[in-house]
Amino acid sequence: MATIFERYGAGDIRHLIEQYPLAWVTTPDGEEASLLPLVGVYDAEGALTELIGHFGKANPLGAALARDPRAVILFKGPDAYVSPAHAGRRDWGPTWNYAQLRVWAEVTVDDALTAPAVDLLVAQVERGRAQPWRATELGPRYDQLIGHIIGFRARVTRTKAVFKLGQDERPDTLRQILDSLPDVDLVEWMRRFNPGRS
Repeated sequence: MATIFERYGAGDIRHLIEQYPLAWVTTPDGEEASLLPLVGVYDAEGALTELIGHFGKANPLGAALARDPRAVILFKGPDAYVSPAHAGRRDWGPTWNYAQLRVWAEVTVDDALTAPAVDLLVAQVERGRAQPWRATELGPRYDQLIGHIIGFRARVTRTKAVFKLGQDERPDTLRQILDSLPDVDLVEWMRRFNPGRS
């Protein structure tokens, strides 16, 4: 049975991946792991179906995934310590609020995925800029640099998230925390998960 912190929708997962794309990509046994920026792919209903990324060809994660293509991918969203001072109550226990997502996936590593993976990531991280950068601006260096990396597609088999964002607080305590907590990103996420209570 899901706890109050495990109630979320596909849009919440998408928002987390888009806002915090740097994730640990690990082998199931944790022997190999790398922090990699990833881009989500979603179906017509908005559910996460794939994660696209790339890593260096010399990264030992590649050899591990060639032996066993299963991966566990760990995203961490906003987090912060919440003091009794933020709650305005000395009889209130301190806590840590956070958002996390675990993704189980089957990974396909392929040179043919490299250029599309780079283009997709660049488009994602450069969006909203007045003059978005494009990989083609590297000129002749592009072929040299892209030769050192390889793209991958991680087909999602399962997800599990925890969004511990004040859903269990009394409305007056929640309002006090939101008004006094200096972490702007965490406050935005707490408001997202407490509509009408803040």
